[in-house]
Amino acid sequence: MTFANYLTFIRIFISPIFLFVYLEYETFNLNLITLPYVLLFLFGISELSDALDGYLARKYNEVTDLGKILDPMADSIYRISVFLTFTLPPVKLPMILIFIILYRDSVISTLRTICALRGFALAARPSGKLKAAIQAFSVFVIILLLIPFSLGYIDQNTLHLTSTIVVFVASIYTLFSGIDYIYANRQYVKKLISPNATPGAKDCH
Repeated sequence: MTFANYLTFIRIFISPIFLFVYLEYETFNLNLITLPYVLLFLFGISELSDALDGYLARKYNEVTDLGKILDPMADSIYRISVFLTFTLPPVKLPMILIFIILYRDSVISTLRTICALRGFALAARPSGKLKAAIQAFSVFVIILLLIPFSLGYIDQNTLHLTSTIVVFVASIYTLFSGIDYIYANRQYVKKLISPNATPGAKDCH
């Protein structure tokens, strides 16, 4: 365990807190007006940990096998948890959009895990990093929309429709990034599913 890996765990730890605060904000003596700012704070901590863990691991030469697996897993857990949270009122995102994000991340995470067990790693793609940025931006927009909603400047239908459009764009690009990832690593995926694939072989890096 390195300091960078502890930062990664922050995102996993915040995921249920984000959900609980969104649903039970009155339990924390919050009201609808202050809720978006608390959610924005939790979101900011998570995104900051995402930016710092990889940077610190590389800077101090603390890149570990655990970190390589844990970091994308933490990203998926955190962002999917947030999107699932927003399927509940008042945002009420359509579940089908979250399913697309969940399906893509599940497939790619499974491929990465099996590859790691076989002794090689699938190369990351720029589209994956852009996917993460687009998803983060969509969450940021939804939280910002909660501010005028809490003040009565927009109604729930506007909040729901605008949020749905933003996440629709994010989910479509998420699907594209998954296809791009598999296609770019297609020769290694073929080796992976081949019955003659040899465990432990350094097929790619």
